[in-house]
Amino acid sequence: MNDAGQTAPAPAGVAEAAAAAVSRALADPLAPGLYVVATPIGNLADITLRALAVLARAERILCEDTRHSLRLLDHYGIKGRLSPYHDHNAARERPRLLQLLAGGASVALISDAGTPLIADPGFKLVRAAIEAGHPVHAVPGPSAAIAALSVGGLPSDQFLFGGFLPARAAARRQRLAALAAIPATLIFYETAPRLAAALHDLGELMAGRAVVIARELTKRFEETVRGALPLAWPSEPEKLKGEFVLLIGPPPEAQADEAAIRAALADALARMSVRDAVEEVVRTLRVPRRLVYSLALELQKV
Repeated sequence: MNDAGQTAPAPAGVAEAAAAAVSRALADPLAPGLYVVATPIGNLADITLRALAVLARAERILCEDTRHSLRLLDHYGIKGRLSPYHDHNAARERPRLLQLLAGGASVALISDAGTPLIADPGFKLVRAAIEAGHPVHAVPGPSAAIAALSVGGLPSDQFLFGGFLPARAAARRQRLAALAAIPATLIFYETAPRLAAALHDLGELMAGRAVVIARELTKRFEETVRGALPLAWPSEPEKLKGEFVLLIGPPPEAQADEAAIRAALADALARMSVRDAVEEVVRTLRVPRRLVYSLALELQKV
């Protein structure tokens, strides 16, 4: 805003510079290979200039849902050749796509939103292309997991992406129990119909830990809910739609004393190697690895 309370005009030359950058890229043919292209998770303006240039020049664009991806391409006037590539046709389409790559084609892989392969199809195609010796290029950009982590306010120096949690309660609880002791922020995707059940299980298995729920990221009704587990949200879960990103803060540091560490180490060393014993004690007591290792060496000398 300026002194008069009016919105200042955009800096001169920004649009021209962006257009010139895309024009320069469009002037050169796209090199052969598979391009893994990130696309917006909501706001169409989040696409990168490089992604636009790649999609405009690719001989084939692979997407999950052609109707969904056409909205993005039409918005930017891209007339690329779209082909569906998803879990249901991947086994059939993969050999054909590898033949295209072998013939020197440029193929772009996109998902409905965000970065391909992050809880989306594409891993087997990328792996097969690498094994066949074809170039695979990253065209990075939006990712819902990273977007949520960047605004969540939870520790971001270490994090684990757990994808979608299992739909069945027993499998979901087993998965959460296996991840509960990891000293990092946990990131999950969840659907509206399963959100309440997932929050219930998280509340029981990770009580007291910080939780962030991000929905509609980069869209008009973007919302970020912060609290602690168990979290009584939302009040009307049946009205929720879409997909959600859940962030769970790391477990609190345990305050085990040296005597407790020594006792746990003695038990573990009687059953396993020093390395495995140290790992078990660090994981279960959540104490510094350096301390546990030094105590393990002392116990071995006794």
